[in-house]
Amino acid sequence: MELDRSDNVHTVKRRLQIALNFPTEESSLTYGDMVLTNDLSAVRNDSPLLLKRNFMHRSSSTPCLSPTGRDLQQKDRSGPIEILGQSECFSVVKQMVKDIVKAMKLGVDPLPVHSGLGGAYYFRNKKGDSVAIVKPTDEEPFAPNNPKGFVGKALGQPGLKSSVRVGETGFREVAAYLLDYNRFANVPPTALVKITHSVFNVNDGVKGNKAMREKKLVSSKIASFQKFVAHDFDASDHGTSSFPVASVHRIGILDVRIFNTDRHGGNLLVKKVGTFGEVELIPIDHGLCLPETLEDPYFEWIHWPQASIPFSDEEIEYIQKLDPVKDCEMLKRELPMIREACLRVLVLCTVFLKEAASYGLYLAEIGEMMTREFRAGEEEPSELEVVCIEAKRSVTERDVFSPRSDVIGEAEFQFDLDCDELESVYGSKMQLTDDYFTKNPFSNGRSSLGKLEESIKEEEEEDEDEVEDITENAVPMITLKLSTSMKNTHLSDTGRKNNTKPLTRGKSENTSSGHKSANEQLQASASFVKVADMKEDEWVLFLERFQELLGPAFAKRKTATLSKRQRLGTSCQF
Repeated sequence: MELDRSDNVHTVKRRLQIALNFPTEESSLTYGDMVLTNDLSAVRNDSPLLLKRNFMHRSSSTPCLSPTGRDLQQKDRSGPIEILGQSECFSVVKQMVKDIVKAMKLGVDPLPVHSGLGGAYYFRNKKGDSVAIVKPTDEEPFAPNNPKGFVGKALGQPGLKSSVRVGETGFREVAAYLLDYNRFANVPPTALVKITHSVFNVNDGVKGNKAMREKKLVSSKIASFQKFVAHDFDASDHGTSSFPVASVHRIGILDVRIFNTDRHGGNLLVKKVGTFGEVELIPIDHGLCLPETLEDPYFEWIHWPQASIPFSDEEIEYIQKLDPVKDCEMLKRELPMIREACLRVLVLCTVFLKEAASYGLYLAEIGEMMTREFRAGEEEPSELEVVCIEAKRSVTERDVFSPRSDVIGEAEFQFDLDCDELESVYGSKMQLTDDYFTKNPFSNGRSSLGKLEESIKEEEEEDEDEVEDITENAVPMITLKLSTSMKNTHLSDTGRKNNTKPLTRGKSENTSSGHKSANEQLQASASFVKVADMKEDEWVLFLERFQELLGPAFAKRKTATLSKRQRLGTSCQF
């Protein structure tokens, strides 16, 4: 929610009541362990607040709710597992929940997952078979209750990826499933749930009492809940030659749409089907998709031969039927916590995919255009980002030379491409304005939580990284400096990168491939261009200009691909 400085606890609770259709009279608003009475001055930007019923005991591990006793637990009529969503896609999940609840009543406890960086648990049926994998939001990497030592950040701060906040990977897992229409890419059924069990981790530092862990405190947590899929191995343990072309294409199409920043072999499950070596691919772990800004994605399939085969007619038809506006409306309805910046990235990537497929680009070419390169230890913007920079410059020039710029008096959209380090923080405030309920294709006009205005600040530091609160004004503003080299770079130039001075992330590592999974690369990725800082009219103009510039970019990519194939010979033709 966006908070104005004049807001108090009463106004916040009132807005929540209107937006969520939930009574807030017999509830209290807490910040950490402090119960807020009226004043909100102690609340920092991007801090999670907890609205709790007064008969519930506050757990310090936001967003957990911990019952103080069996009698209080019985008052929570939602049951041990409650699905947070109304989509028809959750019908499979509902049956799984019933099976797990029956098993829990028979004493079949879930099992912790020892691999990975975050807390995860296998929930089982009465036979002891794993049915679902549950990942609590407050046990993610760097979250307060992470059970594997990866702690140190508050919920809402930048996480494994600078553009994906701590505690917000769970709803991204659900978003990937909801966007996978008709199980096109075979994403397992996934839902956001409130789930109660004593198996969950609550760190000593959070509870302030070492004895808590021995008492097996029953905790209710918000978590992603995904169907467990039995499989034989993952893609990192198996040669890719037997992977079906259609499966690779479909997973790649999804990854491009959601701008997956961590598609490695370990999160592509492989299941043997039939007796002739056929396999089925199951994509999982989508918590690092839909970032709040463009960064460097990671597509394991980008160099697989299947990705260099043209799309089938069925795949082309599926792509052309995608509607990013309807996608955004659906996600706002099912996942109201999703940020506007994430939705804009979804729109941008879906438009890019549709135009690229229409132009005749292969999946590998599309992935390469989205992927950055490292040259001499420095990270350069991807071809997609160069198009975005050019489109945003066009919007800027329009604003500068329009009469409206005299009123504003400031150039809001410039780009800093010469700095050594970029630290991005996305702040938000709630304002009591009439345009709260204004509807448009890319802002949530139906919710009385109001319009999300994202503001971004970039901080340069030589020796240390600091995250600062930046939401000081009612209107978000970003002031970045455009390097001379990038000002002179246009899509009509002879080469995308020859005339471009690359941006560096401090002391970047010089890698041979330029690609790492999120588990290996924990450094913050540079941000060359952001889409969240544009006002609605500027965003619409940006999309129009973006589509106009794609044609020349695709032509340049096709020319580069043909030239490369001629050098390599016909053995690399597929």
